[in-house]
Amino acid sequence: MLLRLAPALFVVLWSSGFIGSKLGAADAEPFTFLSLRFILALLLLAPVALLRGSLTGGWRARGHAAFVGALIHGGYLGGVFWAIRHGMPAGVIALIVSLQPILTGVLAGPLLGERLAARHWAGLGLGLLGALLIIAPKLADRQAGLESGVDAATLSAAAIALMSMTAGTLYQKKFATSVDLVGGAVWQYFGALAIIGAAALLFETRTVTWSPKFIFALGWLVLALSIGAILLLMLLIRQHAVSGVSSLFYLIPACTALMAYALFDERLGAGRRHGDRDCGSLSDRRAQARFQGRALAKMIVAAHRDEGWISKP
Repeated sequence: MLLRLAPALFVVLWSSGFIGSKLGAADAEPFTFLSLRFILALLLLAPVALLRGSLTGGWRARGHAAFVGALIHGGYLGGVFWAIRHGMPAGVIALIVSLQPILTGVLAGPLLGERLAARHWAGLGLGLLGALLIIAPKLADRQAGLESGVDAATLSAAAIALMSMTAGTLYQKKFATSVDLVGGAVWQYFGALAIIGAAALLFETRTVTWSPKFIFALGWLVLALSIGAILLLMLLIRQHAVSGVSSLFYLIPACTALMAYALFDERLGAGRRHGDRDCGSLSDRRAQARFQGRALAKMIVAAHRDEGWISKP
């Protein structure tokens, strides 16, 4: 039952991470924010791993897990949090990093011996086209003096996040699948904290405003993302082909955009000039939200059928 529900649950939890990052971005610098998240996750997971005896094993396995953490948690989350802190919309960064299946599909063949069907390549191409259709107008808005949050700096951070997540997923599948899930997560956060903690010490003031929304965002990111979503991801990578698991990331932009629209009135359309406000009635917003929700549900069902996670009627 858990494996049948895991893909949909993973999409929702992972998408909420972009929202949590945006919610707490104003109260802490990105690497400081992440350092706190990793420390709290370690404080919760390490005692559980000790009681389970899952921290034992050779240093080679621990090193593999730490390196995966440096990539998936350090490089990926560091790039995402930095881009959001500097204005990139949550829906846009989610869309960019959802291109991971393109890189994973290209690299999984020579590195892991996996093959992609023609329908997968068609999906990858359509995903790339969709991303370009969203990003290109944002760049044009920036050049025209509109607020878009998309520029060379935030795009570079997003690219680092994308490459780090791809490399971490491939490395996890090839070298770190034998590590216990809980124990492996502990070593991953140690690896991530080494990278992100150093960045916070070197480049940030480490000032935190402990507002209610920041405390909520931090708590959600620790419990739902650093523990729940990451353990689900490791479980899915073990049970399915890397290219199949990576295809779930195509569903995350739609889910993230729906959440960002509902919570922040954030849209993937044209940008806006300083001081301008979006127009539209409450009924229009509700209708659009219902439409996006139905579209997301159809995408999740279709993806699950394609990957064999649910049966066709």
